[in-house]
Amino acid sequence: MAMSLTSPAFSHNAPIPPDYTCDGDDRSPSLAWSGVPAAAKSLVLIVDDPDAPDPAAPKTTWVHWVLYDLPADSTGLPAGVTTHQLPPGTRVGVNDWKRAAYGGPCPPIGRHRYFHKLYALDVVLPRLDRPDKAGIEKLMRGHILEQAELIGTYRRG
Repeated sequence: MAMSLTSPAFSHNAPIPPDYTCDGDDRSPSLAWSGVPAAAKSLVLIVDDPDAPDPAAPKTTWVHWVLYDLPADSTGLPAGVTTHQLPPGTRVGVNDWKRAAYGGPCPPIGRHRYFHKLYALDVVLPRLDRPDKAGIEKLMRGHILEQAELIGTYRRG
């Protein structure tokens, strides 16, 4: 069975409800996954927006959330999960707001895509001091067993 990533809050390529954005409570959506390979030792979750700042002329990929060393036997995260509620052993990297937390969609213009990417790794990554997406991706190289993706969209007002 292939690894999958879903959310009860939105379907693949569908709009993300405002509750999970800067226009609402800015809390993380509930996520569920299945099909993690038996050989996996940990999971990484990265949420980013490749359409920043303007989907008509993107210049950067804005990182909203970085979680690593999620237990391989975990099956998801509840909506609005805080750092203290994450599964034991999970570590939090910094987003592009320089916060070790979820930062919801808040596009300045147009409809943006938000990629929720889950990676199954054959290792547990070392404890790092406030790693960013680039640092985690560097350590993941050569260790990705499988990955799943869920894309949501958001446009303000």
